[in-house]
Amino acid sequence: MSEHVLEEGKAIPSLVPARMDRLPWTRFHWMIVVGLGVSWILDGLEIQLVSLVGNVLKEGETLGLTTAQVGLLASIYLAGEVVGALFFGRLTDRWGRRNLFIITLMVYLLASGAAGLTWDFWSMAVCRFIAGMGIGGEYAAINSAIDELIPSKYRGRVDIGINGTYWGGALIGSAIGLVLLNDDLVPIEWGWRLCFLIGPVLGLMIIYLRRHIPESPRWLMTHGRVEEAEATVDRIEQTVRRQGGQLREVGDDEAINVVDYPPVTYREIARVMLRDYRSRSFLGFSMMVTQAFLYNAIFFTYALVLKAYFGLDDSSIALYFFPFAIGNLAGPLLLGHLFDTVGRRKMILATYSISAVVLFVTALLFNAGALTAVTLTGLWCVVFFFASAGASSAYLTVSEIFPIELRGQAISFFFAISQLTGGVVAPFLFASLIGEGENPARGPLTVGYVIGAAVMLIGGLIAWFFGVDAEQQSLENIAKPLSARERASSTRFQGSSPRLPSTDAQGRRITPVLPPDEQGDDDPAGPAGREDRT
Repeated sequence: MSEHVLEEGKAIPSLVPARMDRLPWTRFHWMIVVGLGVSWILDGLEIQLVSLVGNVLKEGETLGLTTAQVGLLASIYLAGEVVGALFFGRLTDRWGRRNLFIITLMVYLLASGAAGLTWDFWSMAVCRFIAGMGIGGEYAAINSAIDELIPSKYRGRVDIGINGTYWGGALIGSAIGLVLLNDDLVPIEWGWRLCFLIGPVLGLMIIYLRRHIPESPRWLMTHGRVEEAEATVDRIEQTVRRQGGQLREVGDDEAINVVDYPPVTYREIARVMLRDYRSRSFLGFSMMVTQAFLYNAIFFTYALVLKAYFGLDDSSIALYFFPFAIGNLAGPLLLGHLFDTVGRRKMILATYSISAVVLFVTALLFNAGALTAVTLTGLWCVVFFFASAGASSAYLTVSEIFPIELRGQAISFFFAISQLTGGVVAPFLFASLIGEGENPARGPLTVGYVIGAAVMLIGGLIAWFFGVDAEQQSLENIAKPLSARERASSTRFQGSSPRLPSTDAQGRRITPVLPPDEQGDDDPAGPAGREDRT
């Protein structure tokens, strides 16, 4: 790493954010999307393949695991994701985005590949935990890097679309499983091992792209390396021009002053998130937990529902996954641009609410016995067409609304909370509501669906009242960096609140409206220093 170029306490102006946000879309940005966005494909691929491999691992020709051990492997992977997100999330804020998105991918590649060479439950458990750590770390490092490298005009659709590609990975995993786990095509003792090598092979192809992705200039700027940040933007601009991009001039009035800021302590993180950004922390917690509750409640029990209430066998159930996954993938890809044009709060409310209403209607029809396996799956597709876009917007939200110095850690905190609450409580609750016998009762599961709909609706309403109009806004305008200082020529820094007078991605002046909890006095630190104290 290069040495810091700022003297302690000395502020220097930087045009890095303004220069990055006014970039036109070129092949450079597609390289970022492909090189970094593969993380969600890998996660979907991993989880789907392992869910399919589970039954095979119980066979004597493989590892001979028990049903309990197979279930425990899923929990171990989840625990690894949580630990990895928290551990690598802190490192990505301290060491840089690029360092971490190389490290976390390598951790995943090695551990997942090693899982294909395991010989018993414990060796498999260790590999699954470490692979989970790598993917969990990817969530923090990659979301941070994408937000900081993509121009503000496109940030919403790109982030939401990439998060939604998890289901593309799940589709690939299902298709691969149909081939590699078919003992008529591949010997059973080899098929499951090959499944664990698919992700690493895909990841190896991506490492080449990641080597060409630069460190986030925003991260460099806020860590005292302003000259290095400006030089990085120079190289990016040269690449964009070679690819045909036209760049407007950036005025000095768009600069922000930054100082060399020491590493953020846990105490400072607590102060920022629980005092300065209290309402935003509540927003992030609510959005992440509510979407995780609905998602995991249905995803981890849909096979049980189809089997218990419609009498489908395992081979038939596997085919029903494809339309379910396609609906999940299509939502973020088709609706993502609306989060940049219609607006964050409006679209979050719409996607959360529509999915809640459709799920409520589904619950009534299910309870009345008016659905078949096909029509129920079709309604689930509609629910998750909207819910998937909403869930992706939750990850977008928590990656936008906090200062850059703790962005990776904020993402990891909320990811861990959502996994531990929605990922643990919801599947257990819904599984216990599924009836048994030849004609199981539908009432308890109907109540569960209604609860899921209510939870999702609550998440949407919270986002409407506490949300942030971050569309087409600079990250520094949404949340003032801790290293930013007020410019001498200005009496107010255009900082954390995205509803303060600012300019959009094309340089046009806009004047958003402050919500009641962000209206206040003439704080000498400016509204960005006051944040959203509630």
